[in-house]
Amino acid sequence: MIDTDVRTATATAPPTETGLVAGSLIIAGRTISSWRAQPGTVLIVWLFPVLITLLFIGLFGGAIDVPTGSGYADFLMPGMLAVAMLFGLETTTLSVAADASRGINDRLRSLPINSASIVLGRCVADVVSSLATLALLLATGFLLGWRPDVGLLDGLVVLALLLLLRFALLWVGIYVGYGAASVESVAYVQILVWPIAFLSSVFVDPSTMPNWLGTLAEFNPVSATATAIREAVGGGIWAAQSWAGRHALALASAWPVVLTALFLPLAALRFRKGAK
Repeated sequence: MIDTDVRTATATAPPTETGLVAGSLIIAGRTISSWRAQPGTVLIVWLFPVLITLLFIGLFGGAIDVPTGSGYADFLMPGMLAVAMLFGLETTTLSVAADASRGINDRLRSLPINSASIVLGRCVADVVSSLATLALLLATGFLLGWRPDVGLLDGLVVLALLLLLRFALLWVGIYVGYGAASVESVAYVQILVWPIAFLSSVFVDPSTMPNWLGTLAEFNPVSATATAIREAVGGGIWAAQSWAGRHALALASAWPVVLTALFLPLAALRFRKGAK
């Protein structure tokens, strides 16, 4: 997500080539260490979903009808956990494009590590950042009175679904970043994030949309994960409008697999082409 401190990595890299896992941890560790040099950027990435949550609850908390016995926060919080896995994707894409354009990847390839570790290490660091975002978002939900009815097993399932979605989306962002002609040319990713987030069942009931649009919203990967989380925490769900709404857990499990299977090899191919 955030630029690796290349000079430090170069100075401390092991003299013999390390494997994929060890090399990924080295790159991830150096990326995480570099966050101390840019705390403002890191805090913005972590706190942005919290700001959006407070904004929507404040503006629409009393205006949107939800099923009897539930408050708007009960519906919004599970959805915001899913949306948080989408937010920040543009930061990763921009960082990847910047690394490629400034030759940082070439300098990292000179280290005695598996070259695939460069990409995977960035993903590991981004997942760590996502965990921090989720922790802050959960704390915000509790402060707002959200009390999910979830046991340990269901909680682990929820966490797994969220991190799987984030991991899959990262490969989409990395693919776009490595294929960009310039850093400026990937700014459109930030624009596209918002329609994906809003064309979902996170903020409003899909039944209030035109039928075709409501169905499209339910097939959104973010919607599938949000609905699966709502089912797991027992906070109530919107009435299903399509097959996707009735099989949210299956869809939330399938989407990350499909996206990863498609974009991981494509991102790796673009990374290898960049090395030539």
